[in-house]
Amino acid sequence: MDDLVISSRRAVLPDGERPAAVSVRDGRIAAIAPYTADPPAGVDLGDVALLPGLVDTHVHVNEPGRTEWEGFATATRAAASGGVTTLVDMPLNALPPTVDPPALAAKREAAEGACAVDVGFWGGAVPGNLGSLRPLHDLGVFGFKCFTADSGVPEFPPLGFAEMRAAFREIASFGGLVIVHAEDPASLTTPSGGGYAEFLASRPAIAERAAVEQVVRLAEETGVRAHILHLSAADCLDVLAKAQADGLPVTAETCPHYLTLSAEDAQSPVYLGGDPQTTEGRSPEPPASLRSPATAHKCCPPIRDAANRELLWQGLASGVISCVVTDHSPCTPELKRGDFATAWGGISSLQLGLPAVWTAARARGHGLHDVVRWMSEGPAALAGVPGKGGIAVGNDADLVAFAADETFTVDPAALHHRHPVTPYEGRTLTGVVTSTWLRGAPVADAPLGRLLSRPEAP
Repeated sequence: MDDLVISSRRAVLPDGERPAAVSVRDGRIAAIAPYTADPPAGVDLGDVALLPGLVDTHVHVNEPGRTEWEGFATATRAAASGGVTTLVDMPLNALPPTVDPPALAAKREAAEGACAVDVGFWGGAVPGNLGSLRPLHDLGVFGFKCFTADSGVPEFPPLGFAEMRAAFREIASFGGLVIVHAEDPASLTTPSGGGYAEFLASRPAIAERAAVEQVVRLAEETGVRAHILHLSAADCLDVLAKAQADGLPVTAETCPHYLTLSAEDAQSPVYLGGDPQTTEGRSPEPPASLRSPATAHKCCPPIRDAANRELLWQGLASGVISCVVTDHSPCTPELKRGDFATAWGGISSLQLGLPAVWTAARARGHGLHDVVRWMSEGPAALAGVPGKGGIAVGNDADLVAFAADETFTVDPAALHHRHPVTPYEGRTLTGVVTSTWLRGAPVADAPLGRLLSRPEAP
């Protein structure tokens, strides 16, 4: 007997979108049958789409150490509300960063029993931890993040060229994956003022291109599998396309904010939180004292102009960019105050990534199957997360009911991540997550998430 059957006239399967009934047994997908409006022991979604749970491989949970920024309970609840059933946590900005086995143990201890969705972990490659890379790999991290420029936190410094070469060689020796924040420090400058134009000018597209070219050269030299994180500059697409055509194992991702926002948007003030006693029941327009000059849009690398955004969409359509992940990087509202020269660079969008991308994708003629490829299948394949990424027999029954034609206006008060700060405030988005199942169980307040490791790990 099946534990659950979910029917939908818009099931997004690996071979496309079609009516289907998905049977769940013991937490896994047991069968995919023709659609029925009256499934046994089940749910009929009708015209509400059924998607595989999204896999977000770029999330900063920040716990332990900076739990006041975010935490496993709040981040994973936001993830589930946004259709994300698996996330992989970045090795910073937690304290300690995940750069050695004891730090990984501390991270796992903080996450144990607190997660609403499944959670895996990246390790970090920093100066001086070359000897910890293989032990972390053996303990099950999905790969290793490094920076070519300042990370923003002193405990996770960047790698110089020689250090990067050594790390790439070591990671290649055991078949690992390296994921790179690629900005050339020689091309970065201090903003000449506090506005968005000055911030954008301080992190030009050439900084990304130069760093991506360096990563490609080292991937060719060492044979390591390399992935470019949060690509914002379309000027890099030809470099990546050539590397891929040459057979190099180099891939890239981009993020919802680069695909849906633009430099022109980074002018409107957004709500940055305040005393809940004074903001409870607030109007759609909070007091000026609780607003900031658009610093919720600040991230590194930066959101660029609308023409660049359209070229990123072309990179997705061509397959040069294979993943869309959030780079959910929250902080306290206080760190977002000030101007673009001083505010923390990070965007909170874990709950909003799916509707934001779907809103923009459908306007450009893409279908739900494209969004699933970019936000579920691609990230699962990148990290090698077992049993995830698609509605297929044998996979975990991680499923999402998505009202793809329904619209809503983003209200920060409805967000589940720790601080209600978002550049999407007040925007009308299309697509509402109505239900999320993790291994066939509805995701509710009970923390059903498991801690994941690479399947080859002991």
